[in-house]
Amino acid sequence: MNTKLILSSAIAGLVALSTAGGAAAAEEKKAEKEKCFGVAKKGQNDCGTAKHSCAGQASADSVAEEWKYVAKGSCEQMGGKLKVAAKDDMKPAGKTDAPKQAY
Repeated sequence: MNTKLILSSAIAGLVALSTAGGAAAAEEKKAEKEKCFGVAKKGQNDCGTAKHSCAGQASADSVAEEWKYVAKGSCEQMGGKLKVAAKDDMKPAGKTDAPKQAY
């Protein structure tokens, strides 16, 4: 038999096993985290929103729709929420919509 073929197959098998192990570790790490809305600092959000499409683009601290992965169970203790606030909850205090006029 060809020694190079056997050696190449063995190396390919080890690479495949290490890649599968890495994927499993990533899943375990993700399971220990949860999305926490309203706690991301400026430029430290983990993903996009309706206003932008990338991580690291939060324009201010603690914006209600910006989120960050945090340790599971710690979000509400940090003052965050597990779900994004409704649009009405995101309006600045004291602001109301202008009444609609009938024509």
